[in-house]
Amino acid sequence: MRGALPILLVASAIIGCNSSKTKGSEPVVAAPTQGAAMTAAPAAPGAAEGLTGKVLERLEAAPYCYLRLQTAKGEIWAAVPAAQIEKGTEVTIANPMLMGNFESKTLNRTFAEVYFGTIAPASGAAPAAGAGMAAPAGNPHAGMAPAAPIEVGKVEKATGADARTVAEVWAQKASLKGKTVTIRGKVVKYNAGVMGKNWIHLQDGSGDAKAGTNDITVTSLDPAAKGETITIKGTLRLDKDFGSGYTYAAIVEEAKVQKK
Repeated sequence: MRGALPILLVASAIIGCNSSKTKGSEPVVAAPTQGAAMTAAPAAPGAAEGLTGKVLERLEAAPYCYLRLQTAKGEIWAAVPAAQIEKGTEVTIANPMLMGNFESKTLNRTFAEVYFGTIAPASGAAPAAGAGMAAPAGNPHAGMAPAAPIEVGKVEKATGADARTVAEVWAQKASLKGKTVTIRGKVVKYNAGVMGKNWIHLQDGSGDAKAGTNDITVTSLDPAAKGETITIKGTLRLDKDFGSGYTYAAIVEEAKVQKK
């Protein structure tokens, strides 16, 4: 997955929703990112800015709550981390990712379309980095200004036998498959708490933006923040398929983050 990815969790208390709770847990799904390596359902108009609507219905499927929202574009379903949200409340789904034909095993139900994201703070601001995000899904924030792009520049390469630039990872991915890589770069996008992981898009000034080789997606249990320069060490996986059309030609998983 290349370019921006899908996500930040707002700390929330898990409560019972209106429908009866069923046993089971949601399947792990990754946060999508831009680039030719990934295909996904087209985003709805306005999804890039956010989705705002009134809660008409709630369904519990821990660790998520599914919300049926009445928006200016019509009714939609959204999935957010379980939180105390009353019916009739107007909410904004931040950092949404659209999933098509998404099956919730907990609810034993397939949603034709569902946006995974997080509830934006009451102020309308985007969730702070590290606050956490929901499953892979878009984060629509109606009326929100686009995030300012991160100036990457040229980041000094990490040291060590397994150190690689982002471009080198893409160029050598076949021989690096399943191996440990160390990359130093700047966080250009960060989604926390997506299915129990933090999703990082890392760039170091190397690679070709048009070809998508300037950005690498990383998953980690360690926190980071957009704009930080960090060093990550993890395992390179190729052709990772998380279902619903979300596939990654290359992704670094189980990474440890060093902030220096």
